Amino acid sequence: MTYDCLIIDDEKLLADSTAEYFNLFGVTTALAYSASDCRDFFRENTAELLLLDINLGDGSGFALCKELRKTTDIPILFISARTSDDDKIIALSIGGDDYIQKPYSLGVLLAKVKAVKKRYGSKNLAQYADGRLTVDFRAKQVFVDNTLVKMTSLEFKLFAYLIRHAGRVISKQELFEKVWEDKFTGDGTLNVHIRKIREAIEREPGNPEYIITVWGDGYKFIGRHP
Repeated sequence: MTYDCLIIDDEKLLADSTAEYFNLFGVTTALAYSASDCRDFFRENTAELLLLDINLGDGSGFALCKELRKTTDIPILFISARTSDDDKIIALSIGGDDYIQKPYSLGVLLAKVKAVKKRYGSKNLAQYADGRLTVDFRAKQVFVDNTLVKMTSLEFKLFAYLIRHAGRVISKQELFEKVWEDKFTGDGTLNVHIRKIREAIEREPGNPEYIITVWGDGYKFIGRHP
């Protein structure tokens, strides 16, 4: 089953009340009270957004975030009573999308969750299709005019990241950190991979329709309507 939100928090009363409130307002929400519960959840379910506490009974929310970021790029919002600026910096540097201080207002938190879901909605697509180009994110396959095209694992990961953030300019630095997980990757390496993806999907690789270069900033994927 797919939920709008998964709350991972060992403060059961707070987690329960937050989930009840979210469900009341149409945001389907599941609960995990530990890192182990979270792993069990993802074996049979998916979620479009996570609320993750730093302190968990069986581990650290930081460690769990790093683990999750190996397989998913869904939004992760940290929730914590800890007030250290260092905690906030760590949360954002390891892949967290926001840091929310406890105690929080349920109404304010709900509004933030809805805003993040709307902003990142395209990230959780199972498939992109526009009549010419089809991308199956789960099978990691790309078809152009119903013909399977070859991409390396890294090329597909890069291409999928651009599609999931369609319409937004993605800086080279972001691609280095989120796709390569290495902020020191060189421009030349990225340019080669972009060129190969264009050669696989574009009608005219030198005059691309899908992956646009925004000079001085990065790249942007332009989605097409079927």
